[in-house]
Amino acid sequence: MYIRVKMIPVNEFRSITSDQNPQFRVLKPWWDVLSEYLAIAMLMIGVFGCTVQLTQEKISCLPDRVTDLSRGDMDCSHLREPKDNESVWDFAITKTLSPNLIEVFGRKNGLDIHQYEFVNHFCYERFVHWYGKYFPYLVVIHSVIFMVASSFWFKFPVTSSKIELFVNILGKCFDSPWTTRAISEVSEERREERIVTWRKNTVTKCVADDNNEVDAVALIQSSGPKTAELKPAGSLWDKKEGEQAKSLFEKVKKFRTHVEESDLLYFMYVLQTVLKVFKFVLIIVYSVMLVPNIQVIVICSVPRDLTGFESFCCIYNKAHLFSKLAYTYICFVGVYGTLCIYSLYWLFHRPLKEYSFEVVRLESGINDIPDVKNDFAFLLHLSDQYDALYSKRFSAFLSEVSESRLMQVNLNHDWTTDKLRSRLSRNASERLELHVFMLPGLPDTVFELTEVEALTLELIGNITIPANLTQLTGLQELSCIHTAAKLQLAALNHLRENLKVLRLTFDSQDQVPLWMYTLQNLEELHLSGPLNSELSRAPNLDTLRELKNLRVLTFRSRLSKIPPSVVDVSNQLLRLCVQNEGTRLQVVSSLKKLVNLAALELTNCMLERIPSAVFSLAHLQELDLRENRLATVEEILSLQHCRRLTTLRLWHNHISYVPEHISKLVTLETLDFSWNKIRRLPPRLCYCTRLRHLDLSHNQLTYLPSEISVLQSLQHLSVAFNSLEFLPEELFSCKRLKVLALGNNSISALSPRVGNLAQLVRLELKGNRMEFLPAEIADCVSLKLTALIVEDSLIDLLPPDVKDKMKRR
Repeated sequence: MYIRVKMIPVNEFRSITSDQNPQFRVLKPWWDVLSEYLAIAMLMIGVFGCTVQLTQEKISCLPDRVTDLSRGDMDCSHLREPKDNESVWDFAITKTLSPNLIEVFGRKNGLDIHQYEFVNHFCYERFVHWYGKYFPYLVVIHSVIFMVASSFWFKFPVTSSKIELFVNILGKCFDSPWTTRAISEVSEERREERIVTWRKNTVTKCVADDNNEVDAVALIQSSGPKTAELKPAGSLWDKKEGEQAKSLFEKVKKFRTHVEESDLLYFMYVLQTVLKVFKFVLIIVYSVMLVPNIQVIVICSVPRDLTGFESFCCIYNKAHLFSKLAYTYICFVGVYGTLCIYSLYWLFHRPLKEYSFEVVRLESGINDIPDVKNDFAFLLHLSDQYDALYSKRFSAFLSEVSESRLMQVNLNHDWTTDKLRSRLSRNASERLELHVFMLPGLPDTVFELTEVEALTLELIGNITIPANLTQLTGLQELSCIHTAAKLQLAALNHLRENLKVLRLTFDSQDQVPLWMYTLQNLEELHLSGPLNSELSRAPNLDTLRELKNLRVLTFRSRLSKIPPSVVDVSNQLLRLCVQNEGTRLQVVSSLKKLVNLAALELTNCMLERIPSAVFSLAHLQELDLRENRLATVEEILSLQHCRRLTTLRLWHNHISYVPEHISKLVTLETLDFSWNKIRRLPPRLCYCTRLRHLDLSHNQLTYLPSEISVLQSLQHLSVAFNSLEFLPEELFSCKRLKVLALGNNSISALSPRVGNLAQLVRLELKGNRMEFLPAEIADCVSLKLTALIVEDSLIDLLPPDVKDKMKRR
């Protein structure tokens, strides 16, 4: 009887190993690779043993005709150690042919084939040791367990996803062109730094250092690593490659955040290694004890009533082969176990949950590569056992400096000089301005636009303005809106010499750059943001002593008092603006020291009275107190000490009346009382004979005093949005009027004397109760029909010749 068995190829067992994904090889140290091959060899031993077990007869038995009546142990000793011929012939049938020749006849046992098959199976199942029978199957099972244990963490869902993502990112980082470029650029810079250092060491060192330069270096020093200036690339940089590298940086960040939180991968690897060591010890112990039980001669006892014989001597014909295979298997397991023990030693001898890039930082020159921990560190340690170059190239995507370099390259590629030039425009100061908005960095191409006079950086991340700024020779104005900017020394020196206007918008006082305090030629400084620290409600601003040319200072903040450092520029400051965003300005006494102040604006400071410190400003020319809580201005008389005061703006307050002694302010040229609650205008106001601009709109006036005719210098008068029912005839004696705003009142008629206003260029009458316009309006020779703001129905009622005359102007 033949049994046909199909051999199982070893390749069929690949599905239980990690070789299904070739990329996983980077996480296999040499001992895991060797262990895998040993497991395959052990599996082949088991498969071979199973094949032999299935294809050959298991056992062959013959009855033992010599029976010990004392029931002693049967050992088939005559089979193990054959006796001499005489003793054997005692049990043989012989016939003597001659004195030296004997014919021997075989002994017949009287058993048929079925009885022999029964005895063979019975003896195999009952008397052959179980280890001798199942040894090949045990080898196969143990080998499969070894293979599964070696690759279990590659298959376990929670760990396999992390491993697959890591090897995918690791491979892309290794092959990315940016890795080579970043390392080579840093290496080139380090080479140039060594050359510069060597040259410095060969010349005489200067004894005296420039204090200003030292201070500047301290001021521009970044809290993090300094980003070196990029050199022009020798090879073309593909935009697709830049986007891929940018995507890799994002993947590495997310992967690091996800993996560094736990040590599950490390725990799984330790667990499977401990399991393999336990299996190794178990196999060695029981195999050494049981291998001697694989015997060639098997003694079998069968019930006599079945065959007539009680004892049988059996030959286990695979015992010799299995014994040799068992010892070979034990040797393989011993080597396998030694590798597992070494793996445990490697796991616990070194801190594998921490990975330092110290060597990489020294070799590459990228000094901000962070050390990692937990599973991230463990994966990098494993990859180092495969090839340390992987972690070195991977480290380029952990560095913020490297990321900023990539961002700079992509920016330069996307924002060409022509594209930036198309965005140039004139700002309110008539300077040619470039507005850079919401970019990840500052393109180097910005500094190629040498015609730029004003540079605005809005919502840009932390940037370092390079020495290329010196190319902008016409730059006079710089605005940093929610942009933290640091300066290289050459850029700082350039701004010191050329910058006239600086505008800063920030979210915290810590974001105010230190280099601001060194701009010695700065003329205007505009600060917008909180200047109070978390520990103190008082404004915290360093000394402005170095700003020796500062003329204009603006605060848009929530100040409880004027910053003391403002006094540092008291001698040269001409204009101070405080826009306090609804916070009460409690202390303004330091204003007295601003002796040369010409313009003061205190907006939305919740002031209830005009600050007394203002009256000491002898050179004050403009005073603006809009959007406060002024209800009375009795102290306005004290403003007569400000002998140069020409402009007074008290709009958007709660003033209900104007005191008579306002007439003492004889130097006033502009007076703005709009958006108040004034019901009556004192006649003595008209004795401010130098008034040119008078705005009384959005009040509750019911009439204008006839003394208004005294204001012969008046050019602009606005009384719109009041309750006027008529206009005094004397108003039309102000022949220098150019703008007359009378809209949204209750005026029923316009005097024909309006024709006396020959210089009138704009007349607003809309929103009144007029039924017609006087024809004398045509005598306003400077008034065009388009500058007459009135209802269309009233214009239609004008005589045709009047309309034609006004249209032709």
